[in-house]
Amino acid sequence: MEDFFSRYEGVVRLSVFLGVFAVMALWEFSAPKRQLVAPKPNRWGVNWGIVVLDTIIVRILFPAAAVGAAVDATAQGWGLFNWLDWPMWLEVVLAIAIFDCLIYWQHVLSHRIPFLWRLHRVHHSDRDIDVSTAIRFHPGEIALSMLLKIGAVYVFGPAAVAIILFEVILNGCALFNHSNISLGKRVDGWLRLFVVTPDMHRVHHSAIPRETDANFGFNLPWWDRIFGTYIDQPKEGHDGMTIGLNEFQDDRPWRFVWSMLLPFKGRNG
Repeated sequence: MEDFFSRYEGVVRLSVFLGVFAVMALWEFSAPKRQLVAPKPNRWGVNWGIVVLDTIIVRILFPAAAVGAAVDATAQGWGLFNWLDWPMWLEVVLAIAIFDCLIYWQHVLSHRIPFLWRLHRVHHSDRDIDVSTAIRFHPGEIALSMLLKIGAVYVFGPAAVAIILFEVILNGCALFNHSNISLGKRVDGWLRLFVVTPDMHRVHHSAIPRETDANFGFNLPWWDRIFGTYIDQPKEGHDGMTIGLNEFQDDRPWRFVWSMLLPFKGRNG
């Protein structure tokens, strides 16, 4: 199985990404949770433009990315997992949990450190939240995230299959929990015990600062509860809450160039 994932990494990741995106897009089109502020074609054009630019830049800067680092770490015998002899399934489970916790803390710091927030607010400036919001990240933030993951790979030394599965699960969950869908209160309450749900993550995109600085998880929901950053429901309700940032409640977030230059602008853009 490890050879299969390593050989067909690109196909697996792209297939899962497009498949989950299509399912979520159809779901939110047929049964949306909230009425959107902006027309989908305009927003989606900008958000897809951003992810295409992200992909190009990452491929140029990190041709092998985190998976290549995992292959190299294994070959060199670097990292904790390469020093211990345990079953592959246990290594995969632990690696996914460790890297998910790492991404949680990266997300927290992106809200705490001014330079990182300048990059991350491109994501939060979207005045709607749907499946396309999951791909709206500034290239600078994506590059720094990749550096963090590569560094962690050399520290922990997980197998390449563990990194592939982690990134596939992370991307799929991000598409799911950014989606403009309703699972129903009962299903959502049960499901968020195991995974971050759309209702749980939507709180994080609230324009109320206290809610923006909560529910940082992308995949596993436990870190927010463990570290005290969990809020169950938005103050104004899911239908009444304002999405985005208070200083950008206009049409600027729907412009590609403005979004790319946002990190270099002042507080009010």
